[in-house]
Amino acid sequence: MSLKAIVTGGGSGIGLATATLLAERGMKVACLDLNPPGDPFIGIKVDVTDDAGVRAAVAEAAARLGGIDVVVNNAGIGAQGTVEDNSDSEWQKAFDVNVFGMVRVTRAALPYLRQSEHAAVVNTCSIAATAGLPNRALYSATKGAVLSLTLAMAADHVREGIRVNCVNPGTADTPWVGRLLDSADDPVAEREALNARQPMGRLVSAEEVAAAIAYLAGPEAGATTGTSLAVDGGMQGLRLRPVN
Repeated sequence: MSLKAIVTGGGSGIGLATATLLAERGMKVACLDLNPPGDPFIGIKVDVTDDAGVRAAVAEAAARLGGIDVVVNNAGIGAQGTVEDNSDSEWQKAFDVNVFGMVRVTRAALPYLRQSEHAAVVNTCSIAATAGLPNRALYSATKGAVLSLTLAMAADHVREGIRVNCVNPGTADTPWVGRLLDSADDPVAEREALNARQPMGRLVSAEEVAAAIAYLAGPEAGATTGTSLAVDGGMQGLRLRPVN
């Protein structure tokens, strides 16, 4: 019997790449997004900042899928600036989407996950949770919360047979990063700088992140919970000497 998965933020970027890979591996997938994709997925429109909407969307997904085995909490927004650059409303919005959105979706999905023989939650975190990046104070704070939330959720639900892990991508070649580069004074130079920041010398692809998510979501990772998996081109762990 195929597993049933919901992927938030499944309309583009890492979310769509993940939904595509999970479907290729035989899972039935529902994409929850403000602009959800169509076939071969079950597309359900939802705003993760709306608790009633989230509960309805998760219930619809469960009904149409025939249950929920896997939750991929991927919906998120970016933010730039130091601690003094973003307004209170910007801080509240980013946390509402990036952190509280995961809470709402997982909370709504737990009754279905408890009925699954293979229950897994995978959260999309970031290198920003474990490394100090310039001009990313707000974004980093939300992803730091995601990392801590992942560990706490893993502890809370391990004895219910629900595994909870996260992936920590480096700078990924996604639509949001593309828009960020387009807005730079020198997009080419900015892309070169982002490439150089990662030891492998290039951005991470959405498909590479999706592969890590699919592993953590799948039965092969049955003994893995409370873990963060870096997909960052070596950015977190490597300290290379400068090239002369």
